[in-house]
Amino acid sequence: MGYYISSRFLDKIAVHITKNFLNIPGVRVPLILGIHGKKGEGKSFQCELAFEKMGIEVTLISGGELESPDAGDPARLIRLRYRETAELVKVRGKMCVLMINDLDAGAGRFDEGTQYTVNTQLVNATLMNIADNPTDVQLPGSYDANPIRRVPIIVTGNDFSTLYAPLIRDGRMEKFYWEPNRDDKVGIVGGIFGEDGLSQREIEQLVDTFSHQSIDFFSALRSRIYDEQIRDFIHQIGYEKISMRVVNSVEPPPEFKKPDFSLSHLIESGNLMVGEQKWVETSHLVDEYNRLNRGRLYKSQVGVKETPISQPVTNGNGNNSSKNQSHLSLETQEQVRQILSQGYKIGVEHIDERRFRTGSWQSCGTLQIDGESDAISTLESCLAEYSGEYVRLVGVDPKVKRRVMETIIQRPNGR
Repeated sequence: MGYYISSRFLDKIAVHITKNFLNIPGVRVPLILGIHGKKGEGKSFQCELAFEKMGIEVTLISGGELESPDAGDPARLIRLRYRETAELVKVRGKMCVLMINDLDAGAGRFDEGTQYTVNTQLVNATLMNIADNPTDVQLPGSYDANPIRRVPIIVTGNDFSTLYAPLIRDGRMEKFYWEPNRDDKVGIVGGIFGEDGLSQREIEQLVDTFSHQSIDFFSALRSRIYDEQIRDFIHQIGYEKISMRVVNSVEPPPEFKKPDFSLSHLIESGNLMVGEQKWVETSHLVDEYNRLNRGRLYKSQVGVKETPISQPVTNGNGNNSSKNQSHLSLETQEQVRQILSQGYKIGVEHIDERRFRTGSWQSCGTLQIDGESDAISTLESCLAEYSGEYVRLVGVDPKVKRRVMETIIQRPNGR
């Protein structure tokens, strides 16, 4: 398998690293280069190829190492790896870099539900401190007055907007958005299938057929072509014996002949993979489960018993009491649809007549209801539970976390 390095990517890496090892009078060089972009586009692998081509030694930190049950450990790890890399520069006598993969996954904050820990704060503060003082990086509990060698830092991620804003400001971090163009994709995919006999025209046709797919898709496609032979091998050996044949076997490893890498076969297998992607994107089973669970949780909180639809609700005298159930008016249902169609969330609040004068509204069930049917059922349950109180509908903009609409949909005594 051949490898392709994008000239744009290589130039960006080479310029940033070289600038950090030069002493340019009157020029402040950002210590950190942030490479961000869509998932599966080969950011980390392109970095590895660039480092190998330039003969650069790398010290790696994973985004998963930026959290710990012990406060301060990740920040200390960054300082320790940075000092180790600075020592490598002096010992090896060549360029070395510190690379942090998936920084946003370890130190980013994606929404209000993401926990912002002490370690997250310390990681951001430590990287900011190193970027501002790259030759004076101390370990906790010790102090070395001798300056160390400046070491450039490369970080990768998908969405840097989730990071602490002062960390990614110009002067500390230089940003590079990596999105391979068609020529880059043709070169990379040509390297992936370099040993499989595909012509340049076939490579271009394959890329154009799956133009919206990431680079990892084509690598996974090549691996999938071998599935047929591996399946035949398993059937030949037997499910019961395949473990002993593959692991710690005295027999030589199995050999597979070159599979069918024709363009038509690749497109057929690629379409199957795209179909699996669409199933993941369209199923949304977890949304359905959460909607049902939220409905049951709300009913249990307000004490509403679930009654089968086929059985009418009766009062103590055996008379049908369906007329006493609360149903939303057509006007209120239309308001719900308008709020949800604009991307806002639904909230419900209630208040009795005494507190109405002071405006002390209370939440009625779960805020930020998503689906229309879920919102309507929750509203109806709330109206039934608080039939003698005021109930109002609230529209919330989740992006700026503020209310965009409040309207009373029920008043005491059915008004």
